[in-house]
Amino acid sequence: MAVPRKKMQKHFSTSSSTGSDENRRVYCQSCDRDGPRLPAQGYCVDCKENLCATCSTHHKRHTLSRHHNLLDEKSASETLSSASLHPRQPDKLKTRCPKHMKEMIKFYCQNHLALLCSVCVTLEHTGTSCKVNYIPDISGQILYNKEHQDILKAMDTITEQCHKKSTDVKKITAKSNNSLTDVSADIKKFRKEINQRLDELEKQANDAAKTIKQENDKTLKIVETTCNDVTKSLKASSDKIKHLITTKQADQFFIELKLAEQMIQDHEKRVHKSAAYGVKVYKFKPNKAIATVLDKEKSLGTFTEKSLKQSSPLPAVDIKHRQTSHQGKICVKTYNSRYTWSCWITGMTLLTPDLLIITDRNNYTVKMVDTRSQSVTHQLQLDIWPWDITSVSNTELAVLHPDDQIIQFISVSSNKLKKKKMLGISGQCFGISCCQGKLVVSSIDPVKLQILDTNGTTLKTVKGENLFSRPLYVTTNTNYIYVSDCDMRTITRLNWQGKVTGSYDGLDYPCGITLSDDGAVFACDYGRNVIEKIAGDCSTGKVVLKDLKHPYAVCWCAETSKLYIGCKTDQAKQDNFLQVFKLS
Repeated sequence: MAVPRKKMQKHFSTSSSTGSDENRRVYCQSCDRDGPRLPAQGYCVDCKENLCATCSTHHKRHTLSRHHNLLDEKSASETLSSASLHPRQPDKLKTRCPKHMKEMIKFYCQNHLALLCSVCVTLEHTGTSCKVNYIPDISGQILYNKEHQDILKAMDTITEQCHKKSTDVKKITAKSNNSLTDVSADIKKFRKEINQRLDELEKQANDAAKTIKQENDKTLKIVETTCNDVTKSLKASSDKIKHLITTKQADQFFIELKLAEQMIQDHEKRVHKSAAYGVKVYKFKPNKAIATVLDKEKSLGTFTEKSLKQSSPLPAVDIKHRQTSHQGKICVKTYNSRYTWSCWITGMTLLTPDLLIITDRNNYTVKMVDTRSQSVTHQLQLDIWPWDITSVSNTELAVLHPDDQIIQFISVSSNKLKKKKMLGISGQCFGISCCQGKLVVSSIDPVKLQILDTNGTTLKTVKGENLFSRPLYVTTNTNYIYVSDCDMRTITRLNWQGKVTGSYDGLDYPCGITLSDDGAVFACDYGRNVIEKIAGDCSTGKVVLKDLKHPYAVCWCAETSKLYIGCKTDQAKQDNFLQVFKLS
């Protein structure tokens, strides 16, 4: 039932309209915390607390609160709202203050969002800017608002994020551990290759020592035989002369004496000639480069990270002017017993910034070029002429033989090239490129593009009657395939589904092409004697090198910003060299 207003004023009643007098009476909040419950007879506006007579007296005397606005019982009854009253016995507070371990947390500062004990309030939160509440005064409100729901929801969200992060890290860790297993296998393989190479060098040195020993033994045998023959001949002549002296056969003695003089001259020449054999004493002088390599090098190799994210399509690039400088030329002419033609470099691929592999169509060879020493360090003789070449991995290459319609796989190990398996293909194919385990080959008869795996399985065929006329070279990245067509005079871009997504027709006779690190294409224009850089979307192009001698094949090194160019002029002084340019 309704409570008369006078009674509410007299006892500072709460907003509740039912219940006993005990529940409707207002008590001193300070005493409620630590002592017996006493009726409130005053109210502090600054502290927002009901106070008994004793607490009101102390409140007025205390240094920190003596200037507070205190209301008597009557004034407080007219001012207080039901939300400021505290009609219940507070819970027993049990949480200790982390700063003052003997004190319990009882207060909350709304300005600093801090839980406080009595000492904290006294020492750190006494200013007028701090709005400090006694926790039992405000704790009842939180049971009926959404704050705790938001906090619990945030806790659930973070928990879910932790579970997801843990799952993701677990998956990535598994991938990382699997990759490290592969790394260990690669390390063992690399070590084996080093050992094999050292074994080869050791055998080579021992063979050289054996050859010298055999020559020494042969020399010794010749000298011994000569000396024995001379000794026997001279002894026989000497014995005969002595016998003729004893028997006093003057005529025969004269003849034998003169023969002995002639024999002495001949034998002196033979002995002198045998003495001319140069037998030397040797000592081993280690190769300093090999002897110190382990001291200089800090590791067998480095670990490089593989991206776990799928590559996004390359954006179109603006063709910007780049300064060019001629870095010289590399002689790639080698001599063998089968072919001595001038070079015709028709294909190039980089395994490392220091290791360039080229195909020499005229001399039926694949050659390994050290770009640092600028020399051919090894070559592989082929039975049929090659055309284009691509790297399948760091240790494997694929070479096209158009006439025989095959792909020859070649391994690279211990700085040597070695034939591996062959794959048969359909059509007279000239261009080849490998990306992520897929081979793309361009055929001019019939006109088409083929996408194969490294086992020779055809994954897709793009019929080219309406797209190409003579697709001579191809190059690829994870998003696109680029084709140079020397008859249609175009560079065409296709996606891996075989759909044309761009074309550039500003060329005269396009041949070899290579991809730049910014997504653009460097193209040899054999007819105009230039290298043109074409935007990745085939929208624009710009000449970056001119006044060349019929450039035919090209390769770009992103690490060194160098272009390697092979020309076809039918002149040895041009064709036997790779031209090297730096773009910056």
